[in-house]
Amino acid sequence: MVQDILQGIADNLLSQVPILIGLIALLGLLLQRKPVEDVIGGTLRAAIGVVIMTIGIDVFVGGLASFQAIVSSAVGVDAPAATTTLDDFLAGPGAAAPLIIAGGFALHLVMVRVFRSAQYVYLTGHLMLWMSIVVAACLVEAFGDVDRWTLVGAGSVIVACYFTLQPLWIAPLMRRVMGHDQFGLAHTTSTLALATGYGARALKLGDPVKHDTEKLKMPRGIAFLKDMNVATALIVGVIMLVALAFADPETVAAVAGEDLAPFAWGVMQALRFAGGIAILLFGVRMFLAEIVPSFKGISDKLLPGSKPALDIPVIFPKATTAVMVGFLASTATFLVLLGVFAAAGWFVLVPPMIMLFFGGGAGGVFGNAVAGWRGAVFGGVLNGVILAFGQWVFWGVFSGTAPELATLADPDWYAVSAVLVALGSVLEPIGAAAIWVVAGAVLAVSVGTLVALGRRSARAERRAAAERPAADDLVAP
Repeated sequence: MVQDILQGIADNLLSQVPILIGLIALLGLLLQRKPVEDVIGGTLRAAIGVVIMTIGIDVFVGGLASFQAIVSSAVGVDAPAATTTLDDFLAGPGAAAPLIIAGGFALHLVMVRVFRSAQYVYLTGHLMLWMSIVVAACLVEAFGDVDRWTLVGAGSVIVACYFTLQPLWIAPLMRRVMGHDQFGLAHTTSTLALATGYGARALKLGDPVKHDTEKLKMPRGIAFLKDMNVATALIVGVIMLVALAFADPETVAAVAGEDLAPFAWGVMQALRFAGGIAILLFGVRMFLAEIVPSFKGISDKLLPGSKPALDIPVIFPKATTAVMVGFLASTATFLVLLGVFAAAGWFVLVPPMIMLFFGGGAGGVFGNAVAGWRGAVFGGVLNGVILAFGQWVFWGVFSGTAPELATLADPDWYAVSAVLVALGSVLEPIGAAAIWVVAGAVLAVSVGTLVALGRRSARAERRAAAERPAADDLVAP
């Protein structure tokens, strides 16, 4: 009974982002005692904005999937063989993932309520699901055949800590990108963003104002590339047409169908890709306009001082050119490494176009905020490197559960997996209790971090309060 309830909540609420965001907006508006017309309108606009964003994602993700198939054929690679699959894992131990989501999100809300420093509520539902699957796979790889409820309990603790800490460690860079802290970032590219931001600064790659991608001056003949929609359609179209020229005709026929000539199909895919991004950005603006003010009710009444942490597309409108720069740099880097890996006989890489776009775009935006266009290129290159080497290393790590997780991954998946598998290896001699030692250690570190952050914040507030009277004396008549 309890299991059915938790699975229903995970499947019908937490994993359905438009419903989740709509209910969050509804609750926030009700807590602010807004008029009924504002409550209904704000709730529906928030949910519809997410739906529009999702439609945009679906449009160009479909194009990316076709793009991936054509590029893979053009460079002559096939996915590496595996003895087990993600579907097999989800039919077995991975079936615990929805329960891990429900338990983890509940504990996450408790941590946000208890610890003042835990400022952000993680609201990217589909990544809650994927991170729960990744954590479940890591625990099974590290500890073998784990009891179902042990897997749910330990997994819930670990993902709750991730949901709580991830928006915090990216918050300083997020404020630099957005220029405010009205909402945080809840996305599994956060470790890439950290490495990009602090790496670009340490390397002194450029000036974020002087070299800002959005202020780049182009020759008059190619000034149209400043329009992201035009640039996206043109660049993706050229890449697609070149790939089609070298791809296997049977693959092209299977992907493109027989209704259009390959070149016409390729052009249409590029146009759909650009249109999908335009729809996505419109949806982002629409739902942000509702969720941020409506969340104030929750922040004031239920979770004092909290803010929503949202999906990666919320940063794309801040630097649309940087998104494209990062994506292209990421894709180019990955394809070069694909050739290097093939020549060296290391591993058969599979171009993960969705991760190259979102990760490359994130790296581009965060890199641009720190070092301008050079930082954007650096972020894209770094994403390509992480995804290539991540596939190689983690295909083996997940070989007994779901090796496809290595090719579907964002950088945070690799980081979390590395920590969990390493801890499991060290604690293996302990036996069955090791999984709880790992979960307890993750929780202890998370609580310690939140306590330390809370104390630092309190000291800063006391210093500010002490300095305020002195400042008032200076301006007193």
